[in-house]
Amino acid sequence: MDVDGIKKLLSLMNDNDLCELEVEEEGKKVRLRKHERNTAPGGVMVPMPIGVSAAPAAAAAPAPAAAPAAAASRKDVVEVKSPLVGTFYRSPKPGTPPFAEVNERVNAEKTLCIIEAMKVMNEIKAEVEGTIEAILVNNGEAVEFNQPLFLIRKDA
Repeated sequence: MDVDGIKKLLSLMNDNDLCELEVEEEGKKVRLRKHERNTAPGGVMVPMPIGVSAAPAAAAAPAPAAAPAAAASRKDVVEVKSPLVGTFYRSPKPGTPPFAEVNERVNAEKTLCIIEAMKVMNEIKAEVEGTIEAILVNNGEAVEFNQPLFLIRKDA
């Protein structure tokens, strides 16, 4: 990707009020991220004390019911991976039941989750028939490109 391409991506970020953008093209990957400003509501600058980091260390969130690493290496288990960078949602909207649960039998067209990217909701389908062994991401978490989301044990 050349400088003009990167400038176009920056313009796209600014025009759409994005804080992060990742693009992969012809085997080359570009990731752009804006620094957060130290502002309070209303645009007032908030001074940061010297020697204090902008983001305090967050307590480790409890991991979802992760399957053993051996499960992912089995031939009868398929990893459903994120096709894009975005935010993972288990249900169509807050307060509604999730699309899928652990131990649920799914077909190839079953929607498992939604990944929100640039204010677009992208449905992620199972693409294989089987039973969900594990959900590897918590609701509302940011996900990366190619990050495993689900483990599905294929039907024999």
